[in-house]
Amino acid sequence: MTQLDARPVGFCGVIIAYLNQEAHRQNSREQRNCSLRMSQDSSTLREEGNNHFKAGDVQQALSCYTKALKISDCQSESAVLYRNRAACYLKLEDHTKAEADATKALDVDQGDVKARFRRAQALQKLGRLDQAFTDAQKCAQLEPKNKAFQDLLRQLGAQIQQKVAQLSSTDSRVQQMFKLLLDSSAAVSDRQKAAQNLVVLSREDAGAEQIFRNDGVKLLQNLLDSQQEDLILSALRTLVGLCTGHQSRVSDVGMDRLCGVMASAASTVSLSACHLIQVMFEALTEGMKKEIRGKDEAILPEPSRELRSMLRHLIDMLPASSVSGAGRDSAINLLVKQVPRKSLKNPDNSLTLWVIDQGLKKILEVAGTVPEVKGGPPLTDNTPMSCSVLLNKLYDDLKSDKERENFNKLCEEYVQYHFGCSDMESKLRAIQTVSVLLQGPSDVGNRTLELSGIMDAVISLCASENISHQQVAVEALIHAAGKAKRASFITANGVALLKELYKKSENDRIRVRALVGLCKLGSAGGTDFSMKQFAEGSTLKLAKQCRKWLCNEALPPASRRWAIEGLAYLTLDADVKEDLVEDKKALQAMFELAKSEDKTVLYAVGSTLVNCTNSYDVEKPDPQMVELAKYAKQHVPEEHPKDAQSFVGKRVVKLLEAGVVSALVCMVKQESPVLTEACRECIARVILALVERQEDRGLVVAQGGGKALLPLVSESTDQGKIKAAQALAKITITSNPEIAFPGERVYEVVRPLVSLLALDCTMLQNFEALMALTNLAGISERLRQKIIKEKAVPKIEGYMFEEHDMVRAAATECMCNLALSSEVQKCYLAPDSDRLKLLVLYSGEDDERLRKAASGTLAMLTGEMPELCTRIPDTTSHWLEIFQALLLSESQDLRHRGVVIVMNLMQADKSLAEKLMESEALEILSVLAKGDDPKQASIQKAAQRCLDLALEYGLIQSNEGGVNGKTM
Repeated sequence: MTQLDARPVGFCGVIIAYLNQEAHRQNSREQRNCSLRMSQDSSTLREEGNNHFKAGDVQQALSCYTKALKISDCQSESAVLYRNRAACYLKLEDHTKAEADATKALDVDQGDVKARFRRAQALQKLGRLDQAFTDAQKCAQLEPKNKAFQDLLRQLGAQIQQKVAQLSSTDSRVQQMFKLLLDSSAAVSDRQKAAQNLVVLSREDAGAEQIFRNDGVKLLQNLLDSQQEDLILSALRTLVGLCTGHQSRVSDVGMDRLCGVMASAASTVSLSACHLIQVMFEALTEGMKKEIRGKDEAILPEPSRELRSMLRHLIDMLPASSVSGAGRDSAINLLVKQVPRKSLKNPDNSLTLWVIDQGLKKILEVAGTVPEVKGGPPLTDNTPMSCSVLLNKLYDDLKSDKERENFNKLCEEYVQYHFGCSDMESKLRAIQTVSVLLQGPSDVGNRTLELSGIMDAVISLCASENISHQQVAVEALIHAAGKAKRASFITANGVALLKELYKKSENDRIRVRALVGLCKLGSAGGTDFSMKQFAEGSTLKLAKQCRKWLCNEALPPASRRWAIEGLAYLTLDADVKEDLVEDKKALQAMFELAKSEDKTVLYAVGSTLVNCTNSYDVEKPDPQMVELAKYAKQHVPEEHPKDAQSFVGKRVVKLLEAGVVSALVCMVKQESPVLTEACRECIARVILALVERQEDRGLVVAQGGGKALLPLVSESTDQGKIKAAQALAKITITSNPEIAFPGERVYEVVRPLVSLLALDCTMLQNFEALMALTNLAGISERLRQKIIKEKAVPKIEGYMFEEHDMVRAAATECMCNLALSSEVQKCYLAPDSDRLKLLVLYSGEDDERLRKAASGTLAMLTGEMPELCTRIPDTTSHWLEIFQALLLSESQDLRHRGVVIVMNLMQADKSLAEKLMESEALEILSVLAKGDDPKQASIQKAAQRCLDLALEYGLIQSNEGGVNGKTM
């Protein structure tokens, strides 16, 4: 029984083992077949790549080689693919990738002479001449008779000798400068001149290298310790030259000494040190993105560690009492620029979290400093606002509720700790911190404001006899009135207090702040004409008082700045706008403050101008919804009669006459955290309003408005970038772009214009972008190539199908100018493309502008590419009718385009000529050729050429009096 039981089990085990072995063999066969198929696929792709490369289509060849590398499992096959792809990168002038691919090929086969030659070529372009020479020398040894190898070797030898001579010459100059600087007996003027010469030398690669090799960093550090401002500035500028693009030199400079220099009270020295640290940051962050190879790899510090070390030095500067106000502002500015992510699409915000963990309390310590209270670090007028910007940037960079909750908790703990202290200085610090938070991350500020006792303390301190206490409380009250809920609470509880302060206080600082508080509360209704917080005429009285403060030059700039803050709120009322633009003295006073060193005024000026030009976004309500709201007795916002376009246009003219453009240009140039993205958006909106009328655009450009727009299209909010790009489009449409944007600047205009060709932009913005690009595309081939490089062609083609007549015509006009480029012309040769068909059909549309653009493109394409002509009959059966209609058009432009197209078709193919001569075209051409109007000479000449061609082909016969229309 046991044996019988055991037998089936053993039999089953053998069967299972057999099946397992068979499955294993099957898997092995499948793997071998799969490997063979992959090998065949990679070989096929390699051959395709080779064919594309020979045909000159480098991009397609690159794509084939890359795909083959992904599936190739053969080391030798991959080496060949890497070698071939290196050749593509050389053609595309991407020498870094060419060198990397050639190296990968050589890792497999050191004797691969092609790969070594390509690496030598790449190294030569990268400036690594010694390594390139070594590779070229080995190539020449392996194939001594190869002329290309010998030529490269000679080139490299000459370049190396030239570099050695240059270095030798530069070295002697550097040594001479150092000798003068180290000679304490030398004249001060000579030492200063030597320092200036070092600055010049450091801007050249050879000079920077020699300064660094001659232990120049230590000498420059010694100069930083000198008491002579000229020498310190020269040393800082020389270090900028040394560190630009060289992360390996950053650690040698020393952040301790630089932070000490940046802490200087001399603003020029502090700003120069700030610029040097910015260059060091850029060298590190750019270096982290690059693959470091060769000898530099061993000497470079860990970039992220060096970056954090530099940031820690900046954080430690913030609360230090030994740091000047300007130095502290510079440190905050650097943190704003370096810490938050440049794009929220980048998932890594670890640097922000690290700064919050290490430095949030120190930032809050500066934010809570009350200048009038002794013991705090020195501040400038810009410091509190700069802290608000930094805190807001850090908060916006957080990704999750957990991270934001931690930020809130840290801020609340800081405020609660100081508010809970018994001394008044600590309570003032808590309230001042809340003020700064309300201007920055307002959600955090509102939460801290709702902490127990803080709002009551603010109200009670407004009545304090101590001016400093009053000032802190009133400012907190102003910033707290930002939201409708809070505004209504303060309107009920604080208006009387603010009025009393304004009327009875003898201190101007308190009075002007109380005035701004009243202005903010009085404008709580926004642009809604029906919502008035105060009695009729009160806002006009407040605005008049603000203008008086603004024009009073005897007052300090800080007090006058608060007057603009008040106008920024009150100008939501159209009556106030009208009064302000009539007061030329007040406008000029505001513009002068905008140009001053007080950066805190920028947003207030920007907001005031946005209100005066009505360049804010206003949603037009659906009329049906308005009627429903009225029926339901719901509130419906009303527009002020003086906000009509006729009034706005007159206000814009008055602002231009007062010099608004020069003020806006100066505002854009400011280097400060206070010039936030929101502030830049305000400036972009105002410039867009200023160029709305065509006759004003020349003035705006002449005063620098066009140039001011270029940084706004890259550094602003999303809406700000669109508004700036639209303003650029308006200028480019009606002005000569080469005059409006001289030199290389004209190429910077292309990208923002292409960005307007997006679905989230309005139809007007799409149209203006197309018009502007048409203008640019007609200037030069280089500009056309720039437009093509920005991938605008597919977008423009998409708008050629747009239902809106003007947009469709503008897109076709743009394509007409772009078709002057051979790269675009080749698109029309692509098989299975409807591009040609679209042009033929559009040539027969009713819209004359569209017909001109389409037929003009056809005339040019058929002349440049005769092979296109034979495809035209396949596009539509009505092609003859369309071209005949062009010939018979009342428009001289359309007739000219039509006769040129017919001439091109006849020149390209005899069978096409025969079809044309069999149609009514012969009769029409005969009439056109006989005309005697000198204005139509070009049409007559082209028509006669068509008839001459028909004669040559033997399709018609010539009579003494003309042409016999009978075909042969």
